Amino acid sequence: MLVASCGPTITQPTIGPDGKPLPRVYRIPAGSDAKIEYSMLDSVNALREAAGAPALQLDAKLNAAAATHARDMSVQNRPWHFGSDGSSPIDRVQRVGYAGRLVGENISETYETELETLAAWMEEPATRNVILEPSARDMGFAWYQESNGKIWWTMVTGAPGLSSTPGGVEVASNDF
Repeated sequence: MLVASCGPTITQPTIGPDGKPLPRVYRIPAGSDAKIEYSMLDSVNALREAAGAPALQLDAKLNAAAATHARDMSVQNRPWHFGSDGSSPIDRVQRVGYAGRLVGENISETYETELETLAAWMEEPATRNVILEPSARDMGFAWYQESNGKIWWTMVTGAPGLSSTPGGVEVASNDF
C-alpha cells in the first residue's frame, strides 16, 4: 500500500534570530580533492591579483604539510598552530622537504565550504596577510572532514628558494 500527501511542506528556517544564515553541514564529496584545491587556488589568485600580488601555485610538499596538520588538529580537537608532537608550522614545512621559507599558515575549524572559509579569512587582518603577502609564490591547501561534518582547513604559503627561518612568519586562524 502506498500513501501520499499533498499537504504543505514544512521547511526549516534558513535565517537565525540574529539575522544571519543558520549553519549547515557541508559534506565534501568523495573524489573532489583536485576540484576543491583548484577552486581555492583560483579564488586566492583572483584576490591576490586585485591586491597587486603575484599568483600562487600549488605545491605538493606544502599540500602534504597542510594535510598533516588538518588531520592532527582533528585528533587534538582544537584549532591551533602546534602539532600534537609540539611541531610548529616551520617544522612541518621542513619535514616535508619544502625548499623555501614558510610565509604563513591559516587554519580553521568549521562546517563551511572552502570559499566561505576563504571569505572569513579575508575578513581578518592576520589571515588576510597570509593570503596576500607579496613574497609568497607557493600554496599548500588541505582539509580533514570528521564524520560529524566538521572540517579542519589548513592553508600554508611559502616563498621558494629561501631558507626557513622563524622571523617574519605569520600564523593566523579563524575559529568558527
